Order: sequence, then structure tokens, then C-alpha cells
Amino acid sequence: MKQRIIINADSYETRVAILEDDAVAELFVERADQRRHVGNIYKGRVNAVLPGMQSAFVDLGLAKTGFLHASDLAESLSELEDGDLEENGHRRRRAPVPKIEDHLKKGQDILVQITKESIGTKGPRVTQQLSLPGRFCVLMPGVDHSGVSRRIEDRAERQRIKAIISDQKPKGVGLIARTAGEGKGEADFVADVKHLVKLWQKIERKAKTVRAPGLVHAELEMTAGLIRDLFTDEVEEVIIDDPDAFKEIQVYMKSVSPELQDRVKLYQGRVPIFDAFGIENEIEKTFERKVWMKKGGYICIDHAEALVAIDVNTGRFTGKKNQEETILRTNLEAAREIPRQLRLRDIGGIIVIDFIDMEIEANKRALIDELRHELRKDRARTKAFTVSDLGLVEMTRQRERSSLLHYYTQDCPTCSGLGKVPSFETMLVRLERAMRRVAAAGGHRRITVKVNPEVALYFVEQEGRRFAELEKRFKLVVDLKDDPQLKQGEMKVMTVKKQDITKEVVGAIPGM
Repeated sequence: MKQRIIINADSYETRVAILEDDAVAELFVERADQRRHVGNIYKGRVNAVLPGMQSAFVDLGLAKTGFLHASDLAESLSELEDGDLEENGHRRRRAPVPKIEDHLKKGQDILVQITKESIGTKGPRVTQQLSLPGRFCVLMPGVDHSGVSRRIEDRAERQRIKAIISDQKPKGVGLIARTAGEGKGEADFVADVKHLVKLWQKIERKAKTVRAPGLVHAELEMTAGLIRDLFTDEVEEVIIDDPDAFKEIQVYMKSVSPELQDRVKLYQGRVPIFDAFGIENEIEKTFERKVWMKKGGYICIDHAEALVAIDVNTGRFTGKKNQEETILRTNLEAAREIPRQLRLRDIGGIIVIDFIDMEIEANKRALIDELRHELRKDRARTKAFTVSDLGLVEMTRQRERSSLLHYYTQDCPTCSGLGKVPSFETMLVRLERAMRRVAAAGGHRRITVKVNPEVALYFVEQEGRRFAELEKRFKLVVDLKDDPQLKQGEMKVMTVKKQDITKEVVGAIPGM
């Protein structure tokens, strides 16, 4: 598989696209005023300890308070064994969770690291289990274990690397060899470990002088961090359009992987770099609900409060054999497209996929095998369960930040994110009920009704006769006025004396 990293950098926003076989697989965006916090280490102050939730809230000096679960206490690492840690420092299995009230108290200063960005109303997720990623290793203070990335599959290579890092591992810290370390010599690991140990010593010194809450260590900015984490021998080239950033990457690669330095190239074309590689069009498509597949089927992606629902449809694909074969081919194609969309849109959390129902059990097994095979390409942790009797697949994907949809968009001011607004017919029924209430209350012969201009036009042009009938039935004169400041679902009712009686006479529409 051909991989390329395309970087578009300017003073306001930096975008990094990962291309696999010329198709956009992942997209990362960072704005100058919205720098990511994942990886940052803070000296925080415990605001509250909640034994009932086995969690604590930690003041980091940020806009929102950090959330610390008991499973992320430093003490919960004591039961882990060799090999229980993944490349990024996450645990592969749950260790016994200590009681949080036995280890933390309100007002206590602790060192924590952000593992998940603040999303919506939730504050950032933090951990006491610190990890410092380098080019070839990850150093974990307080963990006396070593391991090798599971993505390095060759047994002999794993044993070779394990022997190197075991010899180089200082006391009192853990070391995990990263995928980028495959094929590297002992000197590369020695230099990387030396750099990480110095970094940790610097963090320890600064932690003693910083007043809580305060920042102790800032993770690399997005471009440098991604180059460190993703630029391996498998990447054919890195192309960037900013001369200053190009020089910085060149200097960095010269110090850590000089053999890859010539793969970093400066883009000098007249056409914007993302347009030249067809990336801009792909970004626009990430906001679309419907995604068409090559054979004519399509998937629909809907974001709900607690989960993301994905529906699979045959669309224009009719197949050439029987119905079961057509459905299987559509489902298999969707099983390849959905993981790509999850990575591209950076969708995380709980995901429910509604595949088309199949009758044959072997086809269901083939479907879940294909889905899991594609999910292995994802750097984020994923877990997919078997196909249910309803054709549903429940899965989870690690979430560190908001999806691209939430990053680039905001709720519609008209529908407030519902995606629907009251129809013109509904607004007319709403007016009829308001007139009925005014008439029943008595005391008013004339009222003023203000609505959105589009609604007013519909009342006059399409329903003029019915409007007149309502006035006659309720013996009420209605002065209809359009108000551009009102949304399509809003209505305002005023008396002759300009008294606002909207709340008394206009009923709420379900869902509005």
C-alpha cells in the first residue's frame, strides 16, 4: 500500500492528510487559537473526590475541569505484567482498580496527562499514568515493564528489539518499542531512550517549581507530532507547502532518521496543494450524510447524542445473481468503506452499523471478518462485535477529540441541530390554534401575527381562502406581518395595545 503525507500549513490553520493508494484515509486539523491538549502534562489540583463514581475532578488551569477515573491512578499500574501495555501506553487489559478515596483527597496537587480532549460539555480526560512518546520508543515513568508494538509481527525481530530495550531500560520506568523501530539498530534506540530520559528529568524538575494548576510539559505541535508518529519506512514521501515548516521537518528528520530525509519535499506548484492532490473535494464530502460506493450502494451516517448510526443500502446496485449475493457484495463493500469513513471523519465512541439482513450464517461471518480486517488499519483502538439477528453490528472506536463534523460545523440557528423545521402547513395549524385560544379568552377583536417572510408568503398566496375562513369562524381580524428576524418555526402574537401574548396562545410544537 502506497502511503503519502500531505501538509497544508498557513498562519491560521494547519491540515495534514494521510493518503493510502491516493485515497484520503485520515485528516488532522489544528488552528492556531485551538491547539490540541492531548499529551500535555499538568500539575493539577484535586477539586473533588467522588467515591460513588470512583472518579475525581482536577483543576488544570483550563476552561474545563479534568476528569480522572480510578483506573487511571498511578497505583492501578502495579498489577500489570510484561506485555500488558500497548505502543501508545494504553493497557491491553484492566488491572484491579484501587479505591480512589484511598489515594486522593480534595486540595491535593497531582501530576496528570491529558488523554482525551474536552468534547461538548465534558472536560478533558486525564491520567496519572504518564507516557512520553519518542521516535522509536515510549517511556512510561513508574512502570517497570518493557514491550514491543504488536504491529511488529516478525517473532525474531520482536525478540531482537525486546533484548535491546531491556538492556537500555533505566530503573523505575517502562519502555515500549514503537512500530517505527522495526529494523533499527541499537544506536537508534539508545539515542531515543537517552532523549526521553532527559525529557522526563526536565519534567520532574519543572513539576517541583510550577504552582498548581499549571502546565508542566506541552506535547509537540500537531505537524511535528504526526511526523514523529507516522513517518516510517512505509511512507513514500511527505509533501509540504510551507518553506519554514519544511526546514523544521528537515532538521528533525536529519537528527532522528537521516535515511528518510530525502523523502520530505517542498511543494511549489501554483495550484493549492490540497486541490492538486484532490483532497479538498474529499474534505467537502466528509460533511455529507450519504456516501456512495463504487458498485452503486450507499451508506448513511447520522450523529446522535450517545452514538453514531450508520445505515447500509443497496441503492442502484441490483447485482447479477440472486438477492443474497447482491446483499453480501453490498455489505462487504460497506465493510471496507465504513472503517475508511470512521478514520477520515475521526468518528469515535459507540457506533451502530445497520447492515442489510442476510440469511446465510457463513455470509455473516464473512462480513464481520472483512470489517475487522479493515479496522486493523486504524491506529485508534476499535472493537467490533458479531452481527446480530437484526443485521446490526455494534462497535466502539477510541475517541481523543471531536469528530471533523463537530470541529468544522456548528448547530443550525434555525433548527438548533435537529435537522428539521416546522412545515408551512404546521405553522398554519399553529396559527389556527392560537386564534381559537384568543377567541375563547375573549376581550380581543384584533391581533397582530408576526411570522417568517416565507411563512407569511405561504399564508397569503397558498392559503388565502383558508386564512379568511379562520378570521370569519373566530370573529377575529388578523394583521399578518412578516419579520425576517423570526425563524421558520417561530410565531409572535400581539394585541392592538402591542401586548405580547405569544406564550398564552401559541402552543409548543413537539421537538421544537
